[in-house]
Amino acid sequence: MIKTVSKNGKIMAKTGNEAIAEAMRQIEPDVVAAYPITPATEIVQIFSQFVSDGIVKSKYIAVESEHSALSATIAASAAGSRAMTGTSSQGLCYMSEMLYIASGLRLPIVMTDVNRAISAPINIHADHSDTMSVRDSGWIQIYSENSQDAYDNIIQAVKIAERAMLPVIVTMDGFIISHCMEVVEVYRDIDVKKFVGIYKPKRYLLDIKNPYTLGSIDLQDYYFEHRYQLAKAVVDSKKIILDVAEEFKELFGREYDLCEKYMIDDAEIAMIVLGSTAGTIKDEIKKIREEGIKIGLLKIRIYRPFPVEQVVENLKNIKVVAVMDRSDSCSGAFSPLYSDVVSSLYSHGIIDIKVVNYIYGLGGREINNLHIKNICDDLNKILLGIEKQPYEVKYVNIRKK
Repeated sequence: MIKTVSKNGKIMAKTGNEAIAEAMRQIEPDVVAAYPITPATEIVQIFSQFVSDGIVKSKYIAVESEHSALSATIAASAAGSRAMTGTSSQGLCYMSEMLYIASGLRLPIVMTDVNRAISAPINIHADHSDTMSVRDSGWIQIYSENSQDAYDNIIQAVKIAERAMLPVIVTMDGFIISHCMEVVEVYRDIDVKKFVGIYKPKRYLLDIKNPYTLGSIDLQDYYFEHRYQLAKAVVDSKKIILDVAEEFKELFGREYDLCEKYMIDDAEIAMIVLGSTAGTIKDEIKKIREEGIKIGLLKIRIYRPFPVEQVVENLKNIKVVAVMDRSDSCSGAFSPLYSDVVSSLYSHGIIDIKVVNYIYGLGGREINNLHIKNICDDLNKILLGIEKQPYEVKYVNIRKK
């Protein structure tokens, strides 16, 4: 029997999109502006019905494009509203210009991105190329393994954004999470509202008693300092994220961190991953452990700011590591997550771990237990000295001809 973790939680069957829409209903932001795009359409479709039915008092703005969606959200946030939006793939790319403006203006916007491959060719299924394309835009990025994660993350994101004065993207893999039905523990409305609290911005453009300038031109004299302040705020948000996670645990009983470690404390080989594939890896690791192979998993939940210290601490005693990336930098070198992991290790003087870069699942290509087992076998051969560490990217489940 599935039991609740929270004292007053209720078990429900929901897709990821439904879970996000439910969280938004409970949060009841002042403004939501969005333009529909597969596979994120359903989130705002459901939420707009809540607005139409009078279930929430939120203002829903139907715009003509994703660029306009974020522009309207920026305006609403700058005016003093708690504002949210959602998108996917090409929509996130179309928003790109405004993403940098939102972070540069330090606006606490919360966005859901349902991860989807970027065209061309046209593809509507999951990979992480959309959010990786804007990974350095000054937004906090939170990745979800399942619908429960997505639901919990979006609730926490509101508090994180408003304390850090930074925008936050909460991601979940398209169709794999967004459209698949799962068991989700939904909390009481009163508890979610208590957790996120009433939004009281310290300053906003419609505060006529305390006027200030927002978005002015900023040339050689101060631009550098302001970008430094933004970068520092992103790094400093780690403590805020952990504080919010602790408060979330106290109220709802679920524990979150920057990373999640799974059977990694005594591991000799390990995998690192973002998103839904963590569940597949956990399932296979249980079986591999029965063979006497000491393997573990490190799931990155907070990708920006990158959890350098936790990555180093959890990997420092590992012999061989597979970094699993659902995106490709197309640079001829290595993928985004791999580059962050290796840079973190190198910066702390750790150069003797063998780190292998695997790219998988582009455009929704299947990644299953057999693929995970094959990767484990590769790592074990490197560990035993049977094979040498490859110094090129390895592609999982790709046709050779």
